This record gives sequence, structure tokens and C-alpha cells, in this order.
Amino acid sequence: MKDKAQVVVIGGGVVGCSVLYHLTKFGWTDIMLIERSELTSGSTWHAAGGFHTLNADTNMAALQGYTIGLYKELEEVSGQSCGLHHVGGLTLATTQDRLDQLKAERAKHRYMGLETEIVGPEEIRKLSPITNTDGVIGALYDPLDGHLDPSGTTHAYAKAARKKGAEIVLRNPVLALNPRADGSWDVVTEQGTVHAEHVVNAAGLWAREVGRMAGVYLPLHPMEHQYLVTEELPEVYERDSELPHCMDPAGESYLRQEGRGLVIGFYEQQAEHWAVDGTPWTFGHELLPDKLERIGDALDIAYQRYPVLERAGIKTIINGPFTFAPDGNPLVGPVQGLRNFWSACGVMAGFSQGGGVGLTLAEWMVEGEPSRDVFAMDVARFGDVCTEAYTRAKVKENYQRRFSISYPNEELPAGRPFKTTPAYGVWKAQRAVFGHAYGMEAVNYFAPHGEPLYETPSFKRSNAFPIVAEECRAVREAVGLNEIHNFGKYEVSGSGAEAWLDRIMAGRLPKVGRITLSPMLSPKGKLIGDFTISRLSDDVFQLTASYGAQAFHMRWFERHLPETGVSIRNISLERIGFQIAGPRARDLLARVARGDVSNEAFPFLSVRQMDVGLSSAIIQRVSYTGDLGYEIYVPADEQIALHDLLAEAGRDLGLRPFGMRAMMSLRLEKGFGSWMREFRPEYKPAETGMDRFMAYEKPADYIGKAAALSERDEGPRRRLCTFIVDASDADVVADEPIFDGEDVVGFVTSGGYAHYAQKSVAIGFLPVDMIEEGRTVDIEILGERRRAVLYTKPLFDPDAERMRG
Repeated sequence: MKDKAQVVVIGGGVVGCSVLYHLTKFGWTDIMLIERSELTSGSTWHAAGGFHTLNADTNMAALQGYTIGLYKELEEVSGQSCGLHHVGGLTLATTQDRLDQLKAERAKHRYMGLETEIVGPEEIRKLSPITNTDGVIGALYDPLDGHLDPSGTTHAYAKAARKKGAEIVLRNPVLALNPRADGSWDVVTEQGTVHAEHVVNAAGLWAREVGRMAGVYLPLHPMEHQYLVTEELPEVYERDSELPHCMDPAGESYLRQEGRGLVIGFYEQQAEHWAVDGTPWTFGHELLPDKLERIGDALDIAYQRYPVLERAGIKTIINGPFTFAPDGNPLVGPVQGLRNFWSACGVMAGFSQGGGVGLTLAEWMVEGEPSRDVFAMDVARFGDVCTEAYTRAKVKENYQRRFSISYPNEELPAGRPFKTTPAYGVWKAQRAVFGHAYGMEAVNYFAPHGEPLYETPSFKRSNAFPIVAEECRAVREAVGLNEIHNFGKYEVSGSGAEAWLDRIMAGRLPKVGRITLSPMLSPKGKLIGDFTISRLSDDVFQLTASYGAQAFHMRWFERHLPETGVSIRNISLERIGFQIAGPRARDLLARVARGDVSNEAFPFLSVRQMDVGLSSAIIQRVSYTGDLGYEIYVPADEQIALHDLLAEAGRDLGLRPFGMRAMMSLRLEKGFGSWMREFRPEYKPAETGMDRFMAYEKPADYIGKAAALSERDEGPRRRLCTFIVDASDADVVADEPIFDGEDVVGFVTSGGYAHYAQKSVAIGFLPVDMIEEGRTVDIEILGERRRAVLYTKPLFDPDAERMRG
């Protein structure tokens, strides 16, 4: 074993070997994989080996498609068989809600280039004669689904990497990880110490332990998972072709052919955490004790769905641990707070996602950023929110819901409430129905007396629909009050703050007392931030952005922070407060603030420090509702006093609290985009309309400038547009295809119902040569095409007289 390497990958499962192979594809060959035992000694060897493309996140689905397409290349490069069986797969629907979900997934696949289709019971029986279709109303069929040999595939990755120069060291446990001052690492192993520029944690079941060696906690946990292998069955081996995979979400099971028998696995409700106090280093090629009592009910359902199982003898019972993150997606990318330490773990579906994970990490390490938006699996998406207990609660919930319907308006209960602001009790007393993001509770809407404190999960308009309409009306006709804790907030200060921000941000910086809006770009010119920048003094700025992107943004800031002259603090929970919005907002502010708040003294996009009641507050004249509005920030321990002051002063002005459902409806009336919807790390400024905030020619050589100028000069091929949709009882959510005749020409980024305008709205991409006022297209909603008309002026206050006046 050599004592130096550019990269050390820790872990010899399918993910570690994929990372190793992809690094060699990108030209890095001074790389080493270190495995404590043999290849496949963790979860890989006992995996069921299935692969599929279905994923709620379109970019994850695309990466799963990449993984599946990679296997033939891998066989050619390595000379090793992966044992591929492309047999296709069926996901059954026994309820209309399930079929609606599958139709929504099928719609996404239309613009992704994935050839899936909705089939009925008769076609299901033709494809899978052993399936009893009683109660089944349809299914999603994916011809790419299949299974493979887990061991053969992992060794194919390893052989291909070795051929390109990578080194693999087996039977060599890692004992310690010691960082050096220059950002490199000493990887201490039983066979000696390797000095590595980069370390990749691909340790699977031991990823928590390897993370702790580096001084970080990674939010993941192993769960026990059981599947059965049957004896031979004539209904299986007397066929001319292999049976397709069959997933029965109602029965919480998946089934596939295994040789001349079947494999059936279960995501049982009686789920159990494994190795709560840590994965033993001695664990390896062994299984956990059988616990068939956990799957009794699911097995009864399986016997009804696949009657052939009642005649099948059980050959093998597999109960083994797999590692999950709280939302079921992998943890990939650079770990915040550490230099050159990378995560490639929590990959529960290793043979669906392992290739995509390897590709993504190799791009990130070699080229500086991934080629697509991978926030759905970015290790930064959880930040420091997760404690170990919170992780266990969410992992168990995710495991139990593996086959549950995912509704666009659903709020899952596990691990809640966890983080709250002082105002939480005030809202609760006012019958708030809460949502949550990044561990923080936020009001979705307020339920009137007689209405349930619960929003019914639905693909269609929910019980909250008329309630949200009233909250929107209150904002537009009087004044609304909304908590603004769910912004990420950062204070940047120091003699070098202006110069640093000018390099980090692609827009202009404001003068003292003013606000600007600015994109933040990656080196390739992609949007990695959508910021409001307020200048409080010469050397002090407040930045606000998406609350859920705090770790994502802090990681970027820390990576580019100079050694001296600039200080940055995450003040997201220190400085909170409320926004007031609507035509009476100025009247309300005048009653509580000491100072002139007239339009002349306090114009749009201004920031002031003023006494509000007993507090010294920061007030920003800006509002995401698109109405006259102000954001009032105070220290967290003064929030209740601020609330009570505003509530009393606004009593005769029609003041009404409103939640995030109303907020997202109101922003549609102005065509305002939203982070991770219209603005995400896959899009660029000119195609999203963010170019209006760009300072293309400013002297500063800001990050992404060359790429942004290139996009501007060449002109974008597509651009975001807004549409009024002829919807019925369901509105767009995201990712619905946009049709021109029979051709898919674009897709929806977000939308919903604009209550005050009383229009169903969609925002989405179209080719620039199709964009014109009144253009008619079709948008598919739950399997039905709906007429949509393009419009270019906002539905509310098109000349911004309310917002600026």
C-alpha cells in the first residue's frame, strides 16, 4: 500500500467502487479504495439487486436512469458480467389516489425521455400472469426496471477502476482520520497511514463511525429489511420470458423472479432500527435473525395478490441492515465545516442510484460542481438540524412510508414539533395548521372554528382551499401579518465585506439604507442563490435567502471566505419577526414605529433601523406578496412583544394573520419565482428572468461572470413563462409536461391557484421562439390535458403601483 494518494475512498460496497470508477473516468488515477474486509461486505452482498427509475425528484430519477444505462458500458470496460436482467416493472394502483400519483409520475417522464406508460388490468395480467388483479385499477409500466447480480456488479466497478490505475486495498480497517492544516488528511489504517488530498466516506453501514472520525455527525441510520426467496415454481420456470418486477404499494411489497423461483420483500410497518449505538466493526458477511412475525400481515396480502406464493416453499429468508437518510435519498457532496471531506453514503437503493452517485461526486470533485441539480441528495440539505433521535424518527417514518402515496400538500408528523420560534404558542392558540421545513415549524394556514386542524392530503384542491382564499383577500384588501422566521439570514461585516460580496454576488450591491436583489452563481453560471441584500452601514450587510438552504449557502460562503477582513454569521434564528402586507400596511407601521414611514421618506427597497414599540428593529420595505409591505426584524426574545404590539395596533385596520399557503398563492399573482422551483442549481439567470438583477458589466470579477456573459450573448434557448390554466379541481404542482399539439415542448416549475385573481396559474419553461402573449398550450394535470394561455403582465398590480407607492 502506497503512503500518498490524491483521493482515498473508504468503503468497498457498490457506492465506493462506483465513486472509484467514475473518478478514473474523469482522469484521476492516483486514487485508492480502502476496505475493512472484502468488497461487498456491508449491505451490498445481501441486497435484492433490483433497479428502477421511479423517484419523486426528477433529477434523482434521471440519475437512476443514468445508473441503469451505465451497466452495459461497465461490462464492456471491465469484462465482468453484472448479471443484468432488464425485465420491466409494474407499480400497481388499487385506489384512484395511487393512480393519480402514477399519472403524475408518468407525466414527468414525458419530458425526461423515459418511456413509461399507464396500463390497465388486462395488460397487467399479460405482462405478469401470476398477479391477481382483483381490486387493481391500473399500473405504471417501466421497461427499464430489472435486477442484477450485486456482487458481480460491484466487482465490475472495481475491475474497471483498477484497469484505469486505481488501487484497492482490502482487509485494512481505517482507525483514524486526522486533518492537516492545508486541508489534506492522514488516513490511519491497520496497514499504515496514507496522506490523502481528499477523503470520501462511502462506508455504508459504518458511515456514521467514519463521519465521527472526522468530527461530524451524518444523519443516517440502518434499518432491518427482510425478503424471502422461494423454491422453484412451474409458473415461473415454464415461461418463455422472465417475469417483470411487480410492486404492490398497498401490500407494501415488491416481487421479482429469482432463477426458477421468486423473491418477495417487504417494507413492514413494524420496522426496527438496527445498531442504535453504532455499527460493530466486526459485522460483515452475516445476516440478522429472522423476524417473520413482522411481515405476517403483509405476507397474507401477498398471498392474495400472488396466489402462486401459497404453493411456494421458502428457500431462504434474508434479514439484513440497510442505511437510510431521513428522507430516503443519499447524502452526497462536500461536508460543511471540513475541507476536502466528501460524503457518498446513505444510498439505500445502491443498484438504482450508485452509478449516479459516483458520477455526481466525481464531477463535483474534479470539475468543481455537478452537471445537474442534485440538492435532493446533497448532504447539506439537512445542515445541523438532525439530532440522532430526530434522524431515527424520520428514518423509521420514511421506511414505513416507502410505498405510501406522496401528496404534494402532505406534512409528515414524525419528529415534530422540533424547532419552533417564540410565536409558535401564539399561532397554536389561533388554530394554526403547521407545516415544516429544515426542522422548523411554520404556519400553513389558520383553521376557523369548526374546521379540522389538519389539511387533507390530496392531489386536488384540499379542505384548506376556501380558507386560504380568505387569508389572501385579507392581505389584498386590508393588512396581513406573517412570520418571517423561515428565511435564512446572514450578517456579513468587516472592512472587506463589500469587496467580498461583490465577488460572491452577481448583482449590484446596495448603498447604505437600500436593498438590492441578487443572484449568486456557480463557476458555470448556474443559480446557487437568490438573495435579498440589505446594507445596514458601510461595512455591515444583511443577506436573506431560502431557509432550507442554510448549510448549502454557508458551505459556499466558508469555501470562499478570505482569511481576514470579513466575518459572516448565520443569524437565521437570532433575528426574526413579522412581515405586514396589504394596502393598510403603512398605516399599521406608522402607528408602531418612531419615525417617518411615508413613501418619500421610506421608499420601496429601503432598509431602516427604527424603534418599534420597545424594540430597536430592522425594517425592510419589501414583500414577497407583491403588495405594499414591510419586514420587521427584532431579536428572537423580543418577538412576542412585537406580535402583541402589531396585533393591538392593527385591530381596527382589519389585520389578519396568514400562512405560507396564502403567501405562495399571492406570489403567483405577481409571477414571482421561488427558490428550488423557478430558481435552482440547474438553471441560469437569463432563462429564469433573474438576468434583470444581474450586474453583467460591473468591474468585479464575480464568480460565474464569464459563463453568465456567455449565456447573455448567446441568448437562452428557453425562458420561464406564466400561464392561466383551464383547471377544474386540481392545479399544477411541478414537473407537469407542456404540450404544443403532440409535442412536449416544456415543463412546469411550479404553480397553483391565485385566489385573489381567481385564476389557476402555472410557471414553466418554453422555447424562446414560442413565447408570445396569448400563446395557447396544453398542460397535463393528473393524466388530463388542460388548456393554458401564456400571459406576460402580472395578474395583480401589473404596474407595481401598490408595491412601490
